[in-house]
Amino acid sequence: MEFTGRAVGVVKDYGDSGKFKITFEVNEDAAIKEHYDSIKDLDKLSIKAVKYRQKRSLDANAYAWVLMSKIAAVLNTSKEEVYEEMLRRYGVLYEDEAGYITITVKSTVDMSRIEGHWEKIRDNGTFTAYAMIKGSSEYDTKEMSVFIDGVVSEAKELGIQTETPEEIERLKALWQTNGKAS
Repeated sequence: MEFTGRAVGVVKDYGDSGKFKITFEVNEDAAIKEHYDSIKDLDKLSIKAVKYRQKRSLDANAYAWVLMSKIAAVLNTSKEEVYEEMLRRYGVLYEDEAGYITITVKSTVDMSRIEGHWEKIRDNGTFTAYAMIKGSSEYDTKEMSVFIDGVVSEAKELGIQTETPEEIERLKALWQTNGKAS
C-alpha cells in the first residue's frame, strides 16, 4: 500500500507495547479503505515515509527523446547511445538502504549485454566496477529537471534549436501537476 499525506502525531504507548505510534493523515481515502484490511493483522510491515516528490510528465520524457534524436543525427550515432551518455552525465545512480548499487565483473565482460544502465567507476585491468544508473522513466520531478537541463545544454552546444526557456519552464510546471510516470 502506498499513499500520500502527512504525519500528524506521535504518541508513546505506555500500556501494552511501550512503543511509539505515528498517525498519518491520508489523501487517498479509497486506497486506505481498500488495503487496510489486508495488512492490519500482519505481525511485521516494512514502513517507509519520505518527502513527497512529483513524478515527471511524459511530455518531458518525450521532449528529451526528441532532443537526443537530434543530437544523435548531428553526431552520426544512435539515439540510444546518446541516451546512455546523457544518463552518465546527468543521470541519477540507483541507491538502496546500503548505498549505491554496484557490480564488479571481469574487465572482458561486454556490459551492453547486461540489462540496465551502467557507469564505470573503477578498473584495475582485470576487474571493472560499475554503478547502476536509473533510467529516466523512473525520475522524479527534480531528477528529470536536471536531466532535461543537461540534454538542452548539450543540444545548444551542437547548435540544435531547442524550445524557448518559457516553454521548457512550462514543461517543468507540467511535471508538478501531472504526477504520472511511465
